[in-house]
Amino acid sequence: MKRILITGAGSYIGTSFERYMRVGYPDGYAVDTIDMIGDAWRNTSFSGYDCVFHVAGIAHRKETRENAPLYDLVNRALAVEVAQKAKADGVKQFVFLSSMSVYGKETGSIDRATRPQPKSNYGKSKWAAEEGIVALQDASYRVCILRPPMVYGSGCKGNFQSVVKLVKKLPCFPRVHNERSMIYIDNLCAFVKQCIDEEREGLYLPQNREYVQTQQMAREIAVGLGKRLWMSRLLGFAVWVLRGAVPMLKKAFGTLVYTDPDLLPPELEVEVAASIRQSAQ
Repeated sequence: MKRILITGAGSYIGTSFERYMRVGYPDGYAVDTIDMIGDAWRNTSFSGYDCVFHVAGIAHRKETRENAPLYDLVNRALAVEVAQKAKADGVKQFVFLSSMSVYGKETGSIDRATRPQPKSNYGKSKWAAEEGIVALQDASYRVCILRPPMVYGSGCKGNFQSVVKLVKKLPCFPRVHNERSMIYIDNLCAFVKQCIDEEREGLYLPQNREYVQTQQMAREIAVGLGKRLWMSRLLGFAVWVLRGAVPMLKKAFGTLVYTDPDLLPPELEVEVAASIRQSAQ
């Protein structure tokens, strides 16, 4: 029996992983979740767990100068403290959910040699947390860092839901060729399980096997919603002209990819079209 502790109750990824394991793998695993709000967790022993999967953090909120210390407190200081406690309590593996945001890129490509240069409070706090956690690794304590790109799935927050809302409202959508690294929530959960099963350490860049075009995503969302959506070359040209001056368009329709990602075996992966349709419903 492998025992897994998820630190961060109520998070989208943590809740999804717990459900994924309980439904898909009811035997051979014991999965618990602990709330990181308040101080009660500090008095709870992590002893007996094989792995701590740390997902607690703040994201998807407007960043300001005033809330920068909050990002550091929650995303860095808390994460490092949890990792320290896990090591002190004899846990053998710590899996940390970081982010593609540590690279500070809105467009372009990222490979293993790309140095993190975070620009946002979120990215800076995640990168600082990685540095503090990796420093704890030794022969008896494995540290596994995950930097997923945009995560999507039913009930997710963030940019995917923004596209869903647009598809619901608009009769047409810009036809723009771009490529994005993304990962479906079930594919991410399967990847996390694989890391835990194999007791991995090091840095991983998980994503779907295929890159996703924003127009493709909109088309599959429309199919999932049972709606007809016209793809407009004229709107696509307007986006191409304006995206350099409009940050939101640059982010939504630019290209941002991992060039050498870590992939699931094909038989374990939900393919892109099906995953987007499921997520839109």
